[in-house]
Parts: sequence; C-alpha cells; structure tokens
Amino acid sequence: MKSRKIFNRIAVLRQERNISRKELAEKIGVNFQTIGYLEREEYNPSLDLAFSFSEYFHLPVEMIFSVEPLKPLSEELKQLKGERHE
Repeated sequence: MKSRKIFNRIAVLRQERNISRKELAEKIGVNFQTIGYLEREEYNPSLDLAFSFSEYFHLPVEMIFSVEPLKPLSEELKQLKGERHE
C-alpha cells in the first residue's frame, strides 16, 4: 500500500506559541530532527505521534494533520463561525 502525504500545521502552531523545534520535541517526546522532518512534510507521523501533537496543542487531530493541503487557520475559523450561524 502506497503511503499518502500528510499535510500539517506544526510550524504555524509552534511559531504561534514561540517555541523552538527542540522545545516542542522535548514536550512531545521525539528527537528535534523529527519535528523538522514533519514540518517539511518529509515524514508522516504515526497515529500515536499525531495524538501527542493534538494533546499538546489542545486541538483536534484534523486541525493539525490532513491528507489534503490545509487552509490557513483564519479561513478555517471563519468557516466554523459561518456554520454555527446557519
């Protein structure tokens, strides 16, 4: 079975929180190089690792990872607000 490319928002979320790759890696429990590979989308996370990011950032997994290119978070939030008002 061919592996699908997994897109992510790790770099954006890390920058919003003003933490380094090394700091995030320590919190998640991986090597800091793994964070770089993930941010460059050169490596797909395991399910366990995806949930670790979800728990750390307090966001649903699908807000961090996707099999389709992710929209900017501002667009996602606008869409969510629009759905609530319908």
